[in-house]
Amino acid sequence: MSGKLNRESRYALLHGRDVSVIIETPPGAPPIWRYWGPRLPDAAPPFDSHDARPTPPFSLDADQPLTVFPTFGAGWFHQSALLAHREGRDFAQAFTSAQIERREGALKIALEDRVAGIGVAISIALNAASDVLTVSTSLTNCGAAPLDILWLAAATLPLPAGPARIRYFTGRHNREFEACEDTLTHALWRRDNRRGITSHDAFPGAVALIGAAAADEGIVYSAQLAWSGNHTQTIERIDDGRRQWQLGEWLAPGEVRLAAGETLQAPDVLVTCSVQGSNGAAQNFHRAVRRRMTWPDGAMRPRPVHLNTWEAVYFNHRLDELKSLADEAARIGVERFVLDDGWFKGRDNDRTSLGDWTPDRAKYPAGLRPLADHVIARGMEFGLWLEPEMVSPDSDLYRAHPEWALQIQERPLLTGRHQLVLDLTRAEVADHLFGVIDKLLSSLPVSYLKWDHNRDLTLAGDRSGRAAYHRQVVAAYALIARLRTAHPRVEIEACAGGGGRSDAGILQHTHRIWASDCLDAAIRLSVQRGFLQFLPPEVMGSHIGAAPAHSTGRAHSLELRAAVAATGHFGLELDIRSLESNDRRELEGWIAFYKASRDLIHGGDVWLGEAGDSVFWQAHGSPESLLLFAYRVEAAADSFPPTLCLPMLEETMTYHVQIVQGWNRRGWITGGALFQALAGEGAPFSGAWLKRSGLPLPPMMAGSAAVFSVKAQ
Repeated sequence: MSGKLNRESRYALLHGRDVSVIIETPPGAPPIWRYWGPRLPDAAPPFDSHDARPTPPFSLDADQPLTVFPTFGAGWFHQSALLAHREGRDFAQAFTSAQIERREGALKIALEDRVAGIGVAISIALNAASDVLTVSTSLTNCGAAPLDILWLAAATLPLPAGPARIRYFTGRHNREFEACEDTLTHALWRRDNRRGITSHDAFPGAVALIGAAAADEGIVYSAQLAWSGNHTQTIERIDDGRRQWQLGEWLAPGEVRLAAGETLQAPDVLVTCSVQGSNGAAQNFHRAVRRRMTWPDGAMRPRPVHLNTWEAVYFNHRLDELKSLADEAARIGVERFVLDDGWFKGRDNDRTSLGDWTPDRAKYPAGLRPLADHVIARGMEFGLWLEPEMVSPDSDLYRAHPEWALQIQERPLLTGRHQLVLDLTRAEVADHLFGVIDKLLSSLPVSYLKWDHNRDLTLAGDRSGRAAYHRQVVAAYALIARLRTAHPRVEIEACAGGGGRSDAGILQHTHRIWASDCLDAAIRLSVQRGFLQFLPPEVMGSHIGAAPAHSTGRAHSLELRAAVAATGHFGLELDIRSLESNDRRELEGWIAFYKASRDLIHGGDVWLGEAGDSVFWQAHGSPESLLLFAYRVEAAADSFPPTLCLPMLEETMTYHVQIVQGWNRRGWITGGALFQALAGEGAPFSGAWLKRSGLPLPPMMAGSAAVFSVKAQ
C-alpha cells in the first residue's frame, strides 16, 4: 500500500498493486464512492466532483451520489443498503453523523441516524498483495424498540458506466459451477438463494466483464460473499450511468429482529478489480482466501494424496475388505485413508441412523480402532465421514428428541434424502454434537473429518416458530470452531452433496471443499474451472473415479481422469484393487507426479483457457515455471490440433518445454520430430512465440490429456 492518508483530506485514497480506490469523505455525511478501478498514480489528485454535477430537471435540489451505504426514503431511488422498520415506523433512514477513521490501507466508517435510531459500522480494507477489498458491515439498533430487518447489504459497490456482461454460476447436484453470462442493461439483474446453505445452483458471487474483457485482458470486477447460507446479489443501473452492485444475506420474513442495543453482523464481501481479465481476478481471490485461512500448526503442509471409500464400497463395510483396500492404497502411494458413510450403528442405506454416531458393532465388533490402527501402521492418516447437522427419523436420536429437528409446529415434516436437519441454534443440540464428535476424536487417531450436509433447509423454524436460517449458519460455524479449538491438529473438509457449501465463509473454518459428487472427468473439468474462479486449487477436493463414472455412466481414460484430478487436492475414489496391472502402474505414475508437483500446483497462480476444437487448458505456477495441463474432451473437428497461446509468459525469455505426464506415457509417439523431442528431453521456445503464436499440441485422442513443463532458461 503506497501513500499515507491525511486525516484532513476530503478523500481517502487506497492504492494496491494494480488497483486504486477513492472514497470521498464529506464532513458529517456518508462516504461517497468516487473511483474503484485500474491503478492511478500516487500523486494524481482526485477530481472534486461533489459540486460538479449539474442538477437534472425534475430532481431533488440536493445531489444524491452513490455512497457506501445508500438508504431508503430520503432521495435515493435505487436499491438501498437497508430495508428496516420499527413497527411500521423508522422505515426511512438518513444519517445524521459520520465518523471516519483512516488507517493505512483501510477505512473504518461509523454512521448514525439519531432519528431512526440506527448505527452502521463499515470496514473497507484493501490488501495490496492481492488487490482484494474486504468489506465488512454491521448494523446496531440504537433505539428503544425492536428493529425488524428485511435487508442489509453486506457491501454496496460501484461498477463503471458502459457495456458490461455479468458471468455467474448456476448448476445442480453433480453439475455445479455451470457458467452463464448476461448482458447488463437498464433492467435490474438479481440472483437469490433461499436453500439455507450456499447451494449448488446459485454461487454467492459473480464476475463483471467490462467492455471486451476476456480471460487474460481487459478490466474485470469480481465479488463473492463469504457466507454459507441464503444470499442475494443485485446489479442496477443508477442515474449517472454507473451501476451499483449489492451482495448480502437473503433474510426470511421476520428472521432478524434486533432488540435495543443488538447488532447484526453481515458476512464479509471479497471484491477485486483486475486489469488482466478474469484470470487476474481469480488469482487475486486465491491470494486473499489463502490469507484468511488458518491451518494446524500455523501453515498448510503439502496436501496428502487422499483415498475416500465411498464409491469403492458404499455402505458395504467389511473390516477385512477395508483393510485390504488400505493395504493396496498404501502400496501405490496414498497418504490419507478416509472412511466414508456406512460405519455407524444401523447404517446400511441412506434411510436410517443419522445422529447415532457410534460404530456399527455388526460391521466393527471392536469399534473403529482396529481399522484406524491398520491404516496408520501402513503409513497413512485416518479420516472419518460425519454428517453432524442431520438426523434420520429412523434413529435413536430422533426417537429420543424429535423436538431437536428444525420444524414448524403443525406443519408436516419435509425430509430430503430421508433425513431432517437438527436445530443447531439450541444449545443442548450443539452441546450434544460437540460431545459426540469430541469423544470420537479423543478416542480414535482421527486427523481428518469429512463434514457433510446432504439436503436443503425447509421449515427452518426454531422452538418459537421463527425463521432460523441465519442463526443455523452461525451455529454451524461456532460448532466447527469449538471442535477445532479442542482438536487443533484435525483438518476438516466441507461437503454438501458435493459442492453445495463452496464459499469463502466455510473456508475460514475448514481446510478443503469437496467440489462435486460427480467424478465424470469431462463434467469435473467444467465444475473445477468455475470453482477456481473464486477459490484456490489446494482446497479443491478432486478425485479419480471409476470408469464408467457412477454418476453419468460415461467412461474416460485414466489419463484424463488423473490429469483433471491432479489440478486440485488430488485423491482417489474407486476400488483400486480391481484395476488391471497396467492401469495400476499408470495410477502409481500419476500419484508420483502429483507428489513431485503439488507445491507448484498449489503454491502459485492459476490461468484457465480454451484453445478451441474441444481443447481446454490450465496452467499453474509462475511466468518463470509452469505446469501446463492440456485436455482434449471430444474428438477433433479440425484436421490439425490448435495451438495454446500462453499470455502469462515473458516475450524476451526462452523457455524449455517438455511433456512430463500424460500423452507421452501412452507408449506411442506420432506427429513428427517436434513431438518426439517434447516427449523426450524437451525443446526450446521463445516466449514471444509461445505467447503470440502458441505451443503446438500433439495429436490427441478424445478423452486424453498432456501435461507440459514450461520453464524459463
